[in-house]
Amino acid sequence: MFDLQLPFFRPLWLRLAVVAVCLGWAGMEMVSGSPGWAILFAAAGLWAAYQFFVAWDPKLDDERKHDA
Repeated sequence: MFDLQLPFFRPLWLRLAVVAVCLGWAGMEMVSGSPGWAILFAAAGLWAAYQFFVAWDPKLDDERKHDA
């Protein structure tokens, strides 16, 4: 899908904020009666959570710095 393993997302607060915004927006869409958009944003939030907290590899960020 999208490569979220970027140095931009290294700060923990930013990764938490991205996941919280996506899942919060999904909740807002569900409450407002738009289940399709809610599913889309929930999927984006869950994908981001997986990339940021399960598959996150800080060593990859260090390798990219040395390659540049």
